[in-house]
Amino acid sequence: MNVQLSPQFERNYADAPLQIQKLFDRKLALLVQNLCHPSLRAKKYDETRDIWQARVDRAWRFYFQIRGDTYYLLNITPHPK
Repeated sequence: MNVQLSPQFERNYADAPLQIQKLFDRKLALLVQNLCHPSLRAKKYDETRDIWQARVDRAWRFYFQIRGDTYYLLNITPHPK
């Protein structure tokens, strides 16, 4: 699978703490290998817009779409509790 970043994702990734950036980089490698990897806890977030959500850690999530053979990363953000 390929990966493409949205401008919003790029901005929010740059603003995220360095520890979250490093952890996300590891999670992205897992995503590219296996969408169903247990540590991602990936699930369909918005069925109508075909948006998926996956876990960076307990407090952060990232959102993406699957467009053919590409993961289009939409956003990375703290998870609202």
